[in-house]
Amino acid sequence: MDYERQVAETYKIPEVVRNFLMYLAKAINEGNVYELQSMYENSYVKLTERFYKTTPWPLAKDVASIVHDDETFDILYKELYYRHLYARVSGGPSISERLESYFNYCRLFNLILSASEPVQLELPNQWLWEIIDEFIYQFQNFSHYQSMLYKRTAEEIDQFRQHPKTWNVHSVLNVLHSLVDKSNINRQLEVYTNGGDPDSVAGEFGRHPLYKMLGYFSLVALLRLHSLLGDYYQAIKVLENIELNKKSLYSRVPACQITTYYYVGFSYLMMRRYADAIRSFSNILLYIQRTQRNLFQQRTYQADQMNKQTERMYTLLAICLVLHPQRIDESVLSTLKENYGDKLLRMQRGDLAEFEACFSFACPKFVSPVPPNLENTSIENPANSHKEPFVAQLKVFMDEIKQQLMLPTIRSYLKLYTTMPIAKLSTFLDMKEGVVNYLLCFKHKMKNMVWIKGTSGLEGEFQSGSEVDFYIDKDMIHIADTKVASRYGDFFIRQIHKFDELHRVINSIQI
Repeated sequence: MDYERQVAETYKIPEVVRNFLMYLAKAINEGNVYELQSMYENSYVKLTERFYKTTPWPLAKDVASIVHDDETFDILYKELYYRHLYARVSGGPSISERLESYFNYCRLFNLILSASEPVQLELPNQWLWEIIDEFIYQFQNFSHYQSMLYKRTAEEIDQFRQHPKTWNVHSVLNVLHSLVDKSNINRQLEVYTNGGDPDSVAGEFGRHPLYKMLGYFSLVALLRLHSLLGDYYQAIKVLENIELNKKSLYSRVPACQITTYYYVGFSYLMMRRYADAIRSFSNILLYIQRTQRNLFQQRTYQADQMNKQTERMYTLLAICLVLHPQRIDESVLSTLKENYGDKLLRMQRGDLAEFEACFSFACPKFVSPVPPNLENTSIENPANSHKEPFVAQLKVFMDEIKQQLMLPTIRSYLKLYTTMPIAKLSTFLDMKEGVVNYLLCFKHKMKNMVWIKGTSGLEGEFQSGSEVDFYIDKDMIHIADTKVASRYGDFFIRQIHKFDELHRVINSIQI
Protein backbone atom coordinates (compact mmCIF):
# COMPACT_ATOMS: atom_id res chain seq x y z
CA MET A 1 0.00 0.00 0.00
CA ASP A 2 2.96 2.37 0.67
CA TYR A 3 4.18 1.70 -2.85
CA GLU A 4 0.71 2.56 -4.20
CA ARG A 5 0.70 5.83 -2.25
CA GLN A 6 4.08 6.81 -3.66
CA VAL A 7 2.93 6.00 -7.17
CA ALA A 8 -0.31 7.96 -6.66
CA GLU A 9 1.61 11.04 -5.49
CA THR A 10 3.78 11.17 -8.61
CA TYR A 11 1.21 9.75 -10.97
CA LYS A 12 0.39 11.79 -14.05
CA ILE A 13 -2.91 10.93 -15.70
CA PRO A 14 -2.53 11.32 -19.50
CA GLU A 15 -4.54 14.17 -21.02
CA VAL A 16 -6.51 11.83 -23.26
CA VAL A 17 -7.53 9.75 -20.21
CA ARG A 18 -8.53 12.90 -18.28
CA ASN A 19 -10.74 13.98 -21.18
CA PHE A 20 -12.28 10.52 -21.39
CA LEU A 21 -13.12 10.52 -17.68
CA MET A 22 -14.71 13.99 -17.89
CA TYR A 23 -16.82 13.01 -20.92
CA LEU A 24 -17.78 9.71 -19.24
CA ALA A 25 -18.97 11.53 -16.10
CA LYS A 26 -20.89 14.01 -18.27
CA ALA A 27 -22.58 11.21 -20.26
CA ILE A 28 -23.55 9.37 -17.05
CA ASN A 29 -25.09 12.51 -15.52
CA GLU A 30 -26.96 13.34 -18.73
CA GLY A 31 -28.17 9.75 -19.23
CA ASN A 32 -26.77 9.67 -22.76
CA VAL A 33 -26.92 5.89 -23.30
CA TYR A 34 -25.81 5.99 -26.94
CA GLU A 35 -22.67 7.97 -26.06
CA LEU A 36 -22.03 5.80 -23.01
CA GLN A 37 -22.20 2.64 -25.10
CA SER A 38 -19.62 3.96 -27.54
CA MET A 39 -17.30 5.11 -24.73
CA TYR A 40 -17.69 1.87 -22.75
CA GLU A 41 -17.28 -0.58 -25.64
CA ASN A 42 -14.71 1.35 -27.68
CA SER A 43 -12.91 4.26 -25.98
CA TYR A 44 -12.46 2.53 -22.60
CA VAL A 45 -11.11 -0.63 -24.26
CA LYS A 46 -8.68 1.30 -26.48
CA LEU A 47 -7.36 3.40 -23.59
CA THR A 48 -6.91 0.27 -21.49
CA GLU A 49 -4.86 -1.36 -24.26
CA ARG A 50 -2.81 1.79 -24.74
CA PHE A 51 -2.08 2.86 -21.16
CA TYR A 52 -3.18 0.17 -18.69
CA LYS A 53 -2.80 -3.18 -20.41
CA THR A 54 -1.24 -4.88 -17.38
CA THR A 55 -1.33 -2.09 -14.80
CA PRO A 56 -4.22 -0.63 -12.77
CA TRP A 57 -6.19 2.41 -13.89
CA PRO A 58 -5.66 5.54 -11.73
CA LEU A 59 -6.96 5.30 -8.17
CA ALA A 60 -10.46 6.69 -7.63
CA LYS A 61 -9.15 9.40 -5.25
CA ASP A 62 -6.83 10.68 -8.01
CA VAL A 63 -9.74 10.81 -10.44
CA ALA A 64 -12.15 12.53 -8.00
CA SER A 65 -10.78 16.04 -8.63
CA ILE A 66 -11.23 15.63 -12.40
CA VAL A 67 -14.95 14.84 -12.06
CA HIS A 68 -15.66 17.11 -9.07
CA ASP A 69 -16.31 14.34 -6.49
CA ASP A 70 -19.33 12.88 -8.30
CA GLU A 71 -20.61 10.00 -6.07
CA THR A 72 -22.40 8.02 -8.81
CA PHE A 73 -19.38 8.28 -11.08
CA ASP A 74 -17.11 7.29 -8.18
CA ILE A 75 -19.08 4.04 -7.63
CA LEU A 76 -19.17 3.15 -11.35
CA TYR A 77 -15.50 4.04 -11.85
CA LYS A 78 -14.46 1.85 -8.91
CA GLU A 79 -16.50 -1.02 -10.39
CA LEU A 80 -14.49 -0.70 -13.62
CA TYR A 81 -11.24 -0.25 -11.67
CA TYR A 82 -11.61 -3.44 -9.62
CA ARG A 83 -12.90 -5.43 -12.59
CA HIS A 84 -9.77 -4.45 -14.54
CA LEU A 85 -7.64 -5.38 -11.51
CA TYR A 86 -9.12 -8.90 -11.50
CA ALA A 87 -8.84 -9.37 -15.27
CA ARG A 88 -5.54 -7.80 -16.30
CA VAL A 89 -3.20 -6.98 -13.43
CA SER A 90 -0.58 -9.62 -12.68
CA GLY A 91 -1.05 -11.25 -9.28
CA GLY A 92 -4.65 -10.10 -9.04
CA PRO A 93 -6.17 -8.04 -6.25
CA SER A 94 -4.98 -8.17 -2.65
CA ILE A 95 -7.29 -9.17 0.21
CA SER A 96 -7.99 -5.51 1.01
CA GLU A 97 -8.84 -4.77 -2.65
CA ARG A 98 -11.22 -7.75 -2.74
CA LEU A 99 -12.99 -6.41 0.34
CA GLU A 100 -13.09 -2.86 -1.06
CA SER A 101 -14.59 -4.14 -4.30
CA TYR A 102 -17.33 -5.91 -2.30
CA PHE A 103 -18.09 -2.74 -0.31
CA ASN A 104 -18.28 -0.79 -3.56
CA TYR A 105 -20.86 -3.25 -4.93
CA CYS A 106 -22.80 -2.77 -1.67
CA ARG A 107 -22.75 1.01 -2.30
CA LEU A 108 -23.97 0.52 -5.87
CA PHE A 109 -26.81 -1.86 -5.00
CA ASN A 110 -27.84 0.19 -1.94
CA LEU A 111 -28.05 3.26 -4.18
CA ILE A 112 -30.34 1.38 -6.59
CA LEU A 113 -32.43 -0.64 -4.11
CA SER A 114 -32.82 1.81 -1.21
CA ALA A 115 -34.19 4.66 -3.30
CA SER A 116 -37.83 5.67 -2.67
CA GLU A 117 -38.22 6.34 -6.39
CA PRO A 118 -36.29 5.05 -9.44
CA VAL A 119 -32.69 6.29 -9.55
CA GLN A 120 -32.13 8.55 -12.54
CA LEU A 121 -29.32 6.47 -13.95
CA GLU A 122 -29.23 4.86 -17.38
CA LEU A 123 -26.44 2.57 -18.55
CA PRO A 124 -26.03 0.44 -21.69
CA ASN A 125 -27.34 -3.13 -21.39
CA GLN A 126 -23.83 -4.49 -22.01
CA TRP A 127 -22.47 -2.56 -19.01
CA LEU A 128 -25.38 -3.61 -16.77
CA TRP A 129 -24.85 -7.26 -17.71
CA GLU A 130 -21.12 -7.05 -17.02
CA ILE A 131 -21.76 -5.48 -13.59
CA ILE A 132 -23.94 -8.45 -12.58
CA ASP A 133 -21.68 -10.99 -14.28
CA GLU A 134 -18.59 -9.57 -12.55
CA PHE A 135 -20.41 -9.53 -9.19
CA ILE A 136 -20.91 -13.32 -9.42
CA TYR A 137 -17.38 -13.86 -10.78
CA GLN A 138 -15.81 -11.97 -7.85
CA PHE A 139 -17.92 -13.95 -5.36
CA GLN A 140 -16.73 -17.17 -7.03
CA ASN A 141 -13.13 -15.96 -7.07
CA PHE A 142 -13.23 -14.90 -3.40
CA SER A 143 -14.72 -18.26 -2.42
CA HIS A 144 -11.79 -20.10 -4.06
CA TYR A 145 -9.28 -17.58 -2.65
CA GLN A 146 -10.62 -18.01 0.88
CA SER A 147 -10.84 -21.84 0.66
CA MET A 148 -7.08 -22.13 -0.05
CA LEU A 149 -6.14 -21.40 3.56
CA TYR A 150 -2.76 -23.10 3.20
CA LYS A 151 -1.73 -20.25 0.86
CA ARG A 152 -3.01 -17.44 3.04
CA THR A 153 -0.92 -15.41 5.49
CA ALA A 154 -1.87 -14.84 9.14
CA GLU A 155 -2.85 -11.24 8.26
CA GLU A 156 -5.18 -12.45 5.48
CA ILE A 157 -6.84 -15.02 7.75
CA ASP A 158 -7.32 -12.27 10.32
CA GLN A 159 -9.08 -10.17 7.64
CA PHE A 160 -11.41 -13.12 6.95
CA ARG A 161 -12.26 -13.25 10.66
CA GLN A 162 -12.97 -9.50 10.81
CA HIS A 163 -15.30 -9.64 7.77
CA PRO A 164 -17.19 -12.97 8.05
CA LYS A 165 -20.16 -11.77 5.96
CA THR A 166 -18.10 -10.30 3.12
CA TRP A 167 -18.74 -12.16 -0.15
CA ASN A 168 -21.05 -14.47 1.82
CA VAL A 169 -23.39 -16.57 -0.35
CA HIS A 170 -26.44 -15.27 1.54
CA SER A 171 -25.54 -11.63 0.87
CA VAL A 172 -25.03 -12.38 -2.85
CA LEU A 173 -28.38 -14.23 -3.05
CA ASN A 174 -30.04 -11.37 -1.16
CA VAL A 175 -28.82 -8.78 -3.68
CA LEU A 176 -29.96 -10.81 -6.69
CA HIS A 177 -33.40 -11.62 -5.26
CA SER A 178 -33.84 -7.96 -4.21
CA LEU A 179 -33.14 -6.81 -7.79
CA VAL A 180 -35.58 -9.41 -9.14
CA ASP A 181 -38.30 -8.31 -6.68
CA LYS A 182 -37.69 -4.57 -7.15
CA SER A 183 -38.03 -4.85 -10.93
CA ASN A 184 -41.06 -7.17 -10.77
CA ILE A 185 -39.34 -8.94 -13.68
CA ASN A 186 -40.99 -12.35 -13.19
CA ARG A 187 -44.46 -10.84 -13.48
CA GLN A 188 -43.36 -8.80 -16.50
CA LEU A 189 -41.99 -11.90 -18.25
CA GLU A 190 -45.17 -13.84 -17.48
CA VAL A 191 -47.35 -11.14 -19.06
CA TYR A 192 -44.95 -10.71 -22.01
CA THR A 193 -45.04 -14.47 -22.73
CA ASN A 194 -48.85 -14.36 -22.78
CA GLY A 195 -48.81 -11.54 -25.33
CA GLY A 196 -49.59 -8.71 -22.90
CA ASP A 197 -47.86 -5.42 -22.15
CA PRO A 198 -45.15 -5.90 -19.47
CA ASP A 199 -45.39 -2.23 -18.45
CA SER A 200 -48.96 -2.85 -17.21
CA VAL A 201 -47.60 -4.91 -14.29
CA ALA A 202 -44.06 -3.49 -14.05
CA GLY A 203 -44.75 -0.88 -11.38
CA GLU A 204 -42.85 2.37 -10.93
CA PHE A 205 -39.41 0.72 -10.71
CA GLY A 206 -39.95 -2.08 -13.24
CA ARG A 207 -40.77 0.37 -16.04
CA HIS A 208 -37.34 1.97 -15.67
CA PRO A 209 -34.80 0.35 -18.05
CA LEU A 210 -32.13 0.20 -15.32
CA TYR A 211 -34.29 -1.87 -12.95
CA LYS A 212 -35.89 -3.98 -15.68
CA MET A 213 -32.56 -5.11 -17.18
CA LEU A 214 -30.83 -5.57 -13.80
CA GLY A 215 -33.80 -7.75 -12.77
CA TYR A 216 -33.51 -9.87 -15.92
CA PHE A 217 -29.73 -10.23 -15.63
CA SER A 218 -30.13 -11.16 -11.94
CA LEU A 219 -32.28 -14.14 -12.98
CA VAL A 220 -29.41 -15.35 -15.19
CA ALA A 221 -26.98 -14.70 -12.31
CA LEU A 222 -29.17 -16.83 -10.02
CA LEU A 223 -29.08 -19.61 -12.63
CA ARG A 224 -25.29 -19.40 -12.57
CA LEU A 225 -25.01 -19.20 -8.79
CA HIS A 226 -27.26 -22.21 -8.14
CA SER A 227 -25.30 -24.19 -10.76
CA LEU A 228 -22.03 -23.31 -8.99
CA LEU A 229 -23.56 -24.56 -5.73
CA GLY A 230 -24.72 -27.81 -7.38
CA ASP A 231 -28.47 -27.09 -7.03
CA TYR A 232 -29.47 -27.77 -10.65
CA TYR A 233 -33.22 -28.02 -10.06
CA GLN A 234 -33.30 -24.55 -8.51
CA ALA A 235 -31.01 -23.24 -11.27
CA ILE A 236 -33.55 -24.15 -13.96
CA LYS A 237 -36.50 -23.11 -11.78
CA VAL A 238 -35.39 -19.46 -11.48
CA LEU A 239 -35.81 -19.14 -15.25
CA GLU A 240 -39.34 -20.57 -15.32
CA ASN A 241 -40.76 -17.33 -16.77
CA ILE A 242 -38.12 -17.02 -19.50
CA GLU A 243 -39.01 -18.80 -22.74
CA LEU A 244 -35.54 -20.00 -23.69
CA ASN A 245 -36.59 -21.43 -27.04
CA LYS A 246 -37.83 -18.10 -28.38
CA LYS A 247 -36.06 -14.82 -29.04
CA SER A 248 -37.23 -11.95 -26.87
CA LEU A 249 -36.60 -8.25 -26.53
CA TYR A 250 -34.60 -9.03 -23.36
CA SER A 251 -31.98 -11.17 -25.13
CA ARG A 252 -29.93 -8.39 -26.67
CA VAL A 253 -26.59 -9.05 -24.96
CA PRO A 254 -24.74 -11.97 -26.63
CA ALA A 255 -22.58 -12.73 -23.56
CA CYS A 256 -25.74 -13.05 -21.44
CA GLN A 257 -27.31 -15.41 -24.00
CA ILE A 258 -24.21 -17.62 -24.11
CA THR A 259 -23.94 -17.73 -20.30
CA THR A 260 -27.63 -18.61 -19.99
CA TYR A 261 -27.48 -21.53 -22.40
CA TYR A 262 -24.18 -22.82 -20.97
CA TYR A 263 -25.54 -23.09 -17.43
CA VAL A 264 -28.98 -24.32 -18.55
CA GLY A 265 -27.33 -27.01 -20.70
CA PHE A 266 -24.95 -28.02 -17.91
CA SER A 267 -27.79 -28.22 -15.37
CA TYR A 268 -29.80 -30.43 -17.74
CA LEU A 269 -26.74 -32.66 -18.21
CA MET A 270 -26.34 -33.14 -14.44
CA MET A 271 -30.10 -33.82 -14.12
CA ARG A 272 -29.73 -36.58 -16.78
CA ARG A 273 -32.02 -34.68 -19.18
CA TYR A 274 -29.69 -35.23 -22.11
CA ALA A 275 -32.16 -34.40 -24.91
CA ASP A 276 -32.81 -30.97 -23.34
CA ALA A 277 -29.07 -30.41 -22.79
CA ILE A 278 -28.35 -31.28 -26.44
CA ARG A 279 -31.10 -28.92 -27.62
CA SER A 280 -29.75 -26.09 -25.44
CA PHE A 281 -26.13 -26.52 -26.56
CA SER A 282 -27.06 -27.02 -30.24
CA ASN A 283 -29.24 -23.89 -30.33
CA ILE A 284 -26.62 -21.58 -28.85
CA LEU A 285 -23.70 -23.09 -30.80
CA LEU A 286 -25.65 -22.62 -34.04
CA TYR A 287 -26.33 -19.00 -33.02
CA ILE A 288 -22.60 -18.50 -32.30
CA GLN A 289 -21.67 -19.99 -35.69
CA ARG A 290 -24.01 -17.61 -37.51
CA THR A 291 -22.92 -14.50 -35.62
CA GLN A 292 -19.28 -15.43 -34.95
CA ARG A 293 -17.83 -12.64 -37.06
CA ASN A 294 -19.59 -9.98 -34.98
CA LEU A 295 -19.40 -11.77 -31.63
CA PHE A 296 -15.67 -12.26 -31.37
CA GLN A 297 -14.73 -8.88 -32.85
CA GLN A 298 -15.86 -7.34 -29.56
CA ARG A 299 -12.82 -6.00 -27.77
CA THR A 300 -14.25 -6.35 -24.29
CA TYR A 301 -12.87 -8.75 -21.70
CA GLN A 302 -16.04 -10.76 -22.37
CA ALA A 303 -14.81 -11.90 -25.82
CA ASP A 304 -12.24 -14.32 -24.34
CA GLN A 305 -14.81 -15.61 -21.88
CA MET A 306 -17.32 -16.26 -24.70
CA ASN A 307 -14.63 -18.12 -26.64
CA LYS A 308 -13.84 -20.35 -23.66
CA GLN A 309 -17.52 -20.99 -22.96
CA THR A 310 -18.02 -22.00 -26.60
CA GLU A 311 -15.22 -24.59 -26.31
CA ARG A 312 -16.72 -25.89 -23.07
CA MET A 313 -20.18 -26.22 -24.66
CA TYR A 314 -18.82 -28.25 -27.58
CA THR A 315 -17.12 -30.56 -25.05
CA LEU A 316 -20.32 -30.92 -23.01
CA LEU A 317 -22.29 -31.55 -26.21
CA ALA A 318 -19.84 -34.33 -27.09
CA ILE A 319 -20.46 -35.95 -23.67
CA CYS A 320 -24.24 -35.71 -24.15
CA LEU A 321 -24.13 -37.24 -27.63
CA VAL A 322 -22.05 -40.19 -26.42
CA LEU A 323 -24.53 -40.84 -23.61
CA HIS A 324 -27.64 -40.08 -25.65
CA PRO A 325 -27.02 -40.29 -29.45
CA GLN A 326 -29.42 -38.24 -31.57
CA ARG A 327 -29.48 -36.09 -34.68
CA ILE A 328 -28.30 -32.48 -34.40
CA ASP A 329 -27.74 -29.65 -36.87
CA GLU A 330 -25.26 -30.69 -39.59
CA SER A 331 -23.03 -27.61 -39.25
CA VAL A 332 -22.71 -28.02 -35.44
CA LEU A 333 -22.03 -31.75 -35.87
CA SER A 334 -19.41 -31.01 -38.54
CA THR A 335 -17.53 -28.59 -36.22
CA LEU A 336 -17.84 -31.06 -33.35
CA LYS A 337 -16.34 -33.94 -35.37
CA GLU A 338 -13.61 -31.74 -36.83
CA ASN A 339 -12.37 -30.27 -33.54
CA TYR A 340 -13.44 -32.85 -30.95
CA GLY A 341 -13.52 -36.08 -33.00
CA ASP A 342 -10.75 -37.77 -30.99
CA LYS A 343 -12.49 -37.05 -27.68
CA LEU A 344 -15.79 -38.36 -29.06
CA LEU A 345 -14.13 -41.57 -30.22
CA ARG A 346 -12.37 -42.21 -26.91
CA MET A 347 -15.57 -41.62 -24.92
CA GLN A 348 -17.56 -43.89 -27.25
CA ARG A 349 -14.99 -46.61 -26.49
CA GLY A 350 -15.67 -46.17 -22.77
CA ASP A 351 -12.49 -44.36 -21.79
CA LEU A 352 -13.27 -43.20 -18.23
CA ALA A 353 -10.19 -40.98 -18.09
CA GLU A 354 -11.44 -39.07 -21.17
CA PHE A 355 -14.88 -38.56 -19.61
CA GLU A 356 -13.20 -37.22 -16.47
CA ALA A 357 -10.87 -34.94 -18.46
CA CYS A 358 -13.74 -33.54 -20.55
CA PHE A 359 -15.90 -32.90 -17.48
CA SER A 360 -13.00 -31.25 -15.62
CA PHE A 361 -12.36 -28.93 -18.56
CA ALA A 362 -15.97 -28.04 -19.36
CA CYS A 363 -17.67 -27.81 -15.95
CA PRO A 364 -18.02 -24.50 -14.08
CA LYS A 365 -15.75 -23.77 -11.11
CA PHE A 366 -17.97 -24.98 -8.29
CA VAL A 367 -18.06 -23.23 -4.93
CA SER A 368 -18.94 -24.30 -1.42
CA PRO A 369 -21.99 -22.62 0.17
CA VAL A 370 -20.08 -22.37 3.48
CA PRO A 371 -16.70 -20.72 4.11
CA PRO A 372 -13.80 -22.83 5.44
CA ASN A 373 -13.21 -23.29 9.16
CA LEU A 374 -10.70 -20.52 9.94
CA GLU A 375 -9.85 -22.07 13.30
CA ASN A 376 -8.63 -25.30 11.75
CA THR A 377 -5.96 -24.69 9.13
CA SER A 378 -4.15 -27.96 9.82
CA ILE A 379 -6.59 -30.31 8.07
CA GLU A 380 -5.46 -33.31 6.06
CA ASN A 381 -4.59 -32.67 2.40
CA PRO A 382 -4.85 -28.86 2.76
CA ALA A 383 -3.81 -28.41 -0.88
CA ASN A 384 -6.99 -30.20 -2.02
CA SER A 385 -9.55 -28.83 0.43
CA HIS A 386 -10.65 -26.09 -1.97
CA LYS A 387 -11.42 -28.75 -4.59
CA GLU A 388 -14.07 -30.50 -2.48
CA PRO A 389 -17.08 -28.98 -4.32
CA PHE A 390 -15.59 -30.04 -7.68
CA VAL A 391 -14.71 -33.53 -6.43
CA ALA A 392 -18.28 -34.02 -5.15
CA GLN A 393 -19.80 -33.06 -8.53
CA LEU A 394 -17.24 -35.11 -10.45
CA LYS A 395 -18.15 -38.18 -8.37
CA VAL A 396 -21.86 -37.75 -9.19
CA PHE A 397 -21.04 -37.44 -12.89
CA MET A 398 -18.60 -40.37 -13.00
CA ASP A 399 -20.99 -42.65 -11.08
CA GLU A 400 -23.54 -41.99 -13.82
CA ILE A 401 -20.96 -42.67 -16.54
CA LYS A 402 -19.95 -46.00 -14.95
CA GLN A 403 -23.60 -47.07 -14.92
CA GLN A 404 -23.84 -46.34 -18.65
CA LEU A 405 -20.42 -47.61 -19.71
CA MET A 406 -21.70 -50.77 -21.43
CA LEU A 407 -24.66 -49.12 -23.16
CA PRO A 408 -22.89 -47.92 -26.37
CA THR A 409 -21.53 -51.46 -26.91
CA ILE A 410 -24.97 -53.01 -26.32
CA ARG A 411 -26.52 -50.47 -28.68
CA SER A 412 -24.01 -51.32 -31.43
CA TYR A 413 -24.92 -55.06 -31.23
CA LEU A 414 -28.68 -54.45 -31.07
CA LYS A 415 -28.46 -52.37 -34.27
CA LEU A 416 -27.27 -55.43 -36.20
CA TYR A 417 -30.26 -57.67 -35.45
CA THR A 418 -34.04 -57.74 -35.40
CA THR A 419 -34.11 -60.68 -32.97
CA MET A 420 -31.34 -62.02 -30.77
CA PRO A 421 -31.21 -64.59 -27.95
CA ILE A 422 -30.01 -63.19 -24.64
CA ALA A 423 -27.38 -65.92 -24.56
CA LYS A 424 -25.92 -64.66 -27.85
CA LEU A 425 -25.62 -61.11 -26.52
CA SER A 426 -23.96 -62.55 -23.38
CA THR A 427 -21.38 -64.22 -25.61
CA PHE A 428 -20.71 -61.00 -27.54
CA LEU A 429 -20.25 -59.07 -24.30
CA ASP A 430 -18.25 -61.89 -22.71
CA MET A 431 -20.58 -61.86 -19.71
CA LYS A 432 -21.98 -64.99 -18.07
CA GLU A 433 -24.69 -63.17 -16.13
CA GLY A 434 -26.12 -59.70 -15.56
CA VAL A 435 -26.98 -59.01 -19.22
CA VAL A 436 -30.69 -58.59 -18.45
CA ASN A 437 -29.75 -55.98 -15.82
CA TYR A 438 -27.78 -54.05 -18.45
CA LEU A 439 -30.72 -54.27 -20.88
CA LEU A 440 -33.04 -52.89 -18.20
CA CYS A 441 -30.46 -50.17 -17.49
CA PHE A 442 -30.45 -49.37 -21.23
CA LYS A 443 -34.25 -49.01 -21.20
CA HIS A 444 -34.17 -46.85 -18.07
CA LYS A 445 -31.31 -44.56 -19.08
CA MET A 446 -32.68 -43.94 -22.57
CA LYS A 447 -36.02 -42.73 -21.19
CA ASN A 448 -35.69 -39.12 -20.10
CA MET A 449 -37.85 -36.16 -19.23
CA VAL A 450 -37.93 -33.91 -22.32
CA TRP A 451 -39.27 -30.34 -22.53
CA ILE A 452 -42.20 -30.07 -24.98
CA LYS A 453 -43.89 -26.70 -24.42
CA GLY A 454 -44.37 -23.90 -21.91
CA THR A 455 -41.91 -21.54 -20.28
CA SER A 456 -40.78 -23.72 -17.37
CA GLY A 457 -37.70 -25.73 -18.29
CA LEU A 458 -38.54 -28.25 -15.57
CA GLU A 459 -41.74 -29.44 -17.24
CA GLY A 460 -41.81 -32.10 -19.92
CA GLU A 461 -42.79 -35.64 -20.88
CA PHE A 462 -40.93 -38.91 -20.55
CA GLN A 463 -39.64 -39.96 -23.95
CA SER A 464 -37.37 -42.71 -25.20
CA GLY A 465 -34.51 -41.04 -27.04
CA SER A 466 -32.81 -44.16 -28.37
CA GLU A 467 -32.81 -44.91 -32.09
CA VAL A 468 -32.97 -48.59 -31.10
CA ASP A 469 -35.95 -49.94 -29.17
CA PHE A 470 -36.54 -53.51 -28.01
CA TYR A 471 -38.56 -55.75 -25.77
CA ILE A 472 -37.68 -59.10 -24.15
CA ASP A 473 -39.95 -62.13 -24.59
CA LYS A 474 -38.68 -65.03 -22.47
CA ASP A 475 -35.06 -65.55 -23.65
CA MET A 476 -35.37 -63.59 -26.90
CA ILE A 477 -34.68 -59.88 -27.55
CA HIS A 478 -36.94 -58.34 -30.23
CA ILE A 479 -35.39 -55.19 -31.72
CA ALA A 480 -36.95 -52.34 -33.71
CA ASP A 481 -34.91 -49.62 -35.44
CA THR A 482 -36.65 -46.30 -34.80
CA LYS A 483 -34.04 -44.14 -36.54
CA VAL A 484 -35.49 -41.47 -38.82
CA ALA A 485 -33.86 -41.21 -42.23
CA SER A 486 -31.46 -38.27 -42.50
CA ARG A 487 -32.66 -35.19 -44.39
CA TYR A 488 -29.79 -34.38 -46.70
CA GLY A 489 -31.68 -31.60 -48.49
CA ASP A 490 -31.22 -29.08 -45.65
CA PHE A 491 -27.47 -29.56 -45.70
CA PHE A 492 -27.18 -28.97 -49.47
CA ILE A 493 -29.49 -25.93 -49.33
CA ARG A 494 -27.24 -24.36 -46.66
CA GLN A 495 -24.14 -25.05 -48.76
CA ILE A 496 -25.82 -23.48 -51.83
CA HIS A 497 -26.61 -20.34 -49.81
CA LYS A 498 -23.01 -20.16 -48.57
CA PHE A 499 -21.75 -20.55 -52.12
CA ASP A 500 -24.09 -17.79 -53.35
CA GLU A 501 -22.86 -15.46 -50.61
CA LEU A 502 -19.23 -16.24 -51.46
CA HIS A 503 -19.99 -15.67 -55.16
CA ARG A 504 -21.50 -12.23 -54.42
CA VAL A 505 -18.49 -11.24 -52.29
CA ILE A 506 -16.04 -12.29 -55.02
CA ASN A 507 -18.01 -10.39 -57.69
CA SER A 508 -18.03 -7.25 -55.55
CA ILE A 509 -14.22 -7.20 -55.32
CA GLN A 510 -12.76 -4.71 -57.74
CA ILE A 511 -9.30 -5.57 -59.01
